[in-house]
Amino acid sequence: MKFMKWKDPVLLLLGIGTSNIGAWVYLIALNLIVLDMTGSPLAVSILYILLPVATLCTNFWSGSFIDRLNKRNLMISLDVIKASLILVFPFIDSIVLIYVFVFVINIASSIFGPTSMVYMTKLVPKGDRQRFNSLRNFINSCGFILGPSIAGSLFMMGSPYLAIQLNAVALFISAVIILLLPNLELRNEKVISGKINLAIIANDWKKVVCFSKSNAHVALVYVLFSGVIVFMSALDSLEAVFATEVLSLSESTYGFLVSVAGIGIILGSLANALFAKYLKLNILMGFGTILTSVGYLIFAFSSAFIGAAIGFLTLTFGLSFANTGFLTFYQNNVPVEMMGRFSSVFGMVEALFVTLFTAAIGLFAELFEIRQTYIVGSFAFLILGVVINMVVLNKSKGNYYNPEEVEWTREIKQETNV
Repeated sequence: MKFMKWKDPVLLLLGIGTSNIGAWVYLIALNLIVLDMTGSPLAVSILYILLPVATLCTNFWSGSFIDRLNKRNLMISLDVIKASLILVFPFIDSIVLIYVFVFVINIASSIFGPTSMVYMTKLVPKGDRQRFNSLRNFINSCGFILGPSIAGSLFMMGSPYLAIQLNAVALFISAVIILLLPNLELRNEKVISGKINLAIIANDWKKVVCFSKSNAHVALVYVLFSGVIVFMSALDSLEAVFATEVLSLSESTYGFLVSVAGIGIILGSLANALFAKYLKLNILMGFGTILTSVGYLIFAFSSAFIGAAIGFLTLTFGLSFANTGFLTFYQNNVPVEMMGRFSSVFGMVEALFVTLFTAAIGLFAELFEIRQTYIVGSFAFLILGVVINMVVLNKSKGNYYNPEEVEWTREIKQETNV
């Protein structure tokens, strides 16, 4: 009975894991392909800018579609679209065309993320979400370690294009696995493309704002954790330069350091999965964020590999707790009927600040010393961690959102079932 209960969630985790490993192989191979074509580090950096830009271009409207479409079918379609586009890469010899394809793939990925979150929330019962999210972090961290290793092996066997094609295969496999999952929206879907217009999208934004005002604590926690993503993205953009230029680590040693980070996530995720019933969400979020910021500070003040490794292990171990706590909090406190719109609206703001903060910290690193910039950024992150800790620990459980007590959520349920 227990196996049957977890059969579908395990299938979903398998699909996520397959796609995640393929994504790491794709990222590394694509970097090498662009660098080989152009010989320019700037051309490679443009690949990383395309993701938040795609998010900014997508999120203001995608939530309105996500909440009204069949989530499983949408995920399958997006996987197939991404796989088909990736299969074409070996036949492209124009850098501009590669950027166009990468941009479209990033748009599909930006839609896939919130769609899969809604589906997970519907599939996994509330009492099992914390353990599921722990296992999800574990699967993602395995991809973090295995992906680069597989990519390296494929490079020795063939070219980066072989690795790119493997990611396409992984996405097709992911689509097949998702096809085996239950259809949680069995109603007959109507074609809605003609119904969605700017007026409906604007009204959806108003509903998100209305929910945020009515549930200020939920919105505040979400915004604060978006701040965690912003700080991490900005600091991580200096990570490789800090390790190689400030700490004078070789590329192979830095690669090993990244593996240490993956081990930290694995250990934290396993601890979360094993002790899920004993760990409260506010403790996970508060403790995890503080520990993550402390890890960045340890790395910022390190002078050799050992100190850097301790910092990486600390920050990723703490991050696994923070991620598990936040994802479960989000699933438990945002109505599933508007989850796509909620995450898309806030995700667009997050992407904007990721772009701005990453550019700012890169500029400061050029104007000042890299270590000083990293230390200041890490201390600012620690302050954010203290604020999050105060917010989540001082809020009583009874004041969290309860879908059954909010009248207008019934309107959303009716609207998404039209």
